[in-house]
Amino acid sequence: MNDHLAPGFIFATHQVAEAALKTLGRAGIDLKTLSLLGKGYHSEEHPTGFYTVGDKMKAWGATGAFWGGIWSLLLAPAVFFLPGIGLLAMAGPVVLTLVGVLEGAALVGGLSALGAALTRLGVPADAQIKYETALQVDQYVLVVHGSLEDVARVRELLAPPSNSSNSNHGAMGATRAAA
Repeated sequence: MNDHLAPGFIFATHQVAEAALKTLGRAGIDLKTLSLLGKGYHSEEHPTGFYTVGDKMKAWGATGAFWGGIWSLLLAPAVFFLPGIGLLAMAGPVVLTLVGVLEGAALVGGLSALGAALTRLGVPADAQIKYETALQVDQYVLVVHGSLEDVARVRELLAPPSNSSNSNHGAMGATRAAA
């Protein structure tokens, strides 16, 4: 993890996560270096579905348009059922790492499958706990994969305004989960 760092940001809603991705895209950040994870549904009153058409992943329901847009921007769209979290939608490099963990069936010292994938990506243990807790309560996690310079740029773009009194919350309403 000397050359690369995978910090993350936690967003309370899919609208805030989507706004952050748009901000990063407009700033020229390569969106293929980002992973986004979230449950993808928030109500039992509306049906929710995830499916493929050809080589494209689709979604419908209350957050269908959100996930459809995310899956067109980021790599490797997927939906998994993970014990302790439930149905989890995601896209980005974390998907391929999670698949590798699941196919290898080698979980590290009591870690969940997601925890093992995040460990392989270099995410610190304390951040993994924050991510999984956030996902359990229907929040969204954005993980940045890249060089230290890439990470610093994303951190700068999502940083709180200089007059903000809370340095843990970014301009987009993100909570920084890893340093």
